[in-house]
Amino acid sequence: MPPSPRVSRLRGHALEPEWARQDAVLLTWPHPRSDWADQLEAIETTYLHLTRAICAHEPVIILCYDAEHRGHVAGQLAAADIPPGVRLVEIPTNDTWIRDYGPLSLASGGQALLAKFTFNGWGGKYEADLDDAAAGRLARQDLFRAPLREIDFVLEGGSIDTDGAGTLITSRQCLLHPGRHPDADKGLIEQRLKHELGMKRVVWFSHTRLAGDDTDGHIDMLVRFCGPRSLALATCEDPGDTNYAELAALRAEVEAVFPPDTYRHVHLPLPAAICDEAGRPLPASYANFLIINDAVIVPQYGDPADATARRRLKQVFPSRSILGVDARPLITQSGSIHCATLQLGRGVLKTNPDE
Repeated sequence: MPPSPRVSRLRGHALEPEWARQDAVLLTWPHPRSDWADQLEAIETTYLHLTRAICAHEPVIILCYDAEHRGHVAGQLAAADIPPGVRLVEIPTNDTWIRDYGPLSLASGGQALLAKFTFNGWGGKYEADLDDAAAGRLARQDLFRAPLREIDFVLEGGSIDTDGAGTLITSRQCLLHPGRHPDADKGLIEQRLKHELGMKRVVWFSHTRLAGDDTDGHIDMLVRFCGPRSLALATCEDPGDTNYAELAALRAEVEAVFPPDTYRHVHLPLPAAICDEAGRPLPASYANFLIINDAVIVPQYGDPADATARRRLKQVFPSRSILGVDARPLITQSGSIHCATLQLGRGVLKTNPDE
């Protein structure tokens, strides 16, 4: 296979908003060497539902640990009668949260570029050597038309979001964490984000602590752009909920920067508290939705608020189908639909083998 292409940052390239047209969505299938080992049946069912939902709108590329695992995944897809449009590649990984270690899509004038940042297991909490190498190995599969730039800077895809007009949002708790940037200087980090992602402005939120979250406040559980002038945010209306005060403070932060009189705000209520077997809270959030071509896939938690979240997201995505996928198995490992997926922008993939 050809070596992974390396390029310097191309002038004018910027991180694409997630509602831009896509070539495919990446998934990493759960495997016995990951934290899913003792609940593979339940989590594979979720991945089958998720794959089916995405395949109805665009191709899916699935990372499989090795040849044996690839055969297993192929059998699972066939047994579930998943429609064509899935490509399986053999790339070993530590875990399934490809949002945080996969390549990010940038574009300029129709020219695509992929950016691979350093992934260190959410600030050194977990082993991450295989995950960190996955994007480079994926580029060597000869799938990409777009070049891949490897960037020596710790950044997770779930920690940022953009409005597609030069604004990036993120969390102080995450990007200033000493496990990610031990000599953290907010100004230098902001400068680097602007340079590497083609941004004009970086907005830092302070109130991003969601009970049960182990990512140090990833923004994709809390605040998401739905268009250049609209956004969705996780909210809590129950004063007795552990998250009430923090999310109220976050809402005030968001409204100060993106005023409701100039931005459309959609409030996504939290479901009733979900806890693990030890009674610890899990970070269930509807803000962790996935935007794909012509549809939005919304996490579902078996709660009356499921329907509310779908209905409210339809307000900002009126032309897209709103699809629900049960995320309760995913949330047992503190992630959800957006965390488990990563879109590849238009122009990233080769359209034929001879390109």
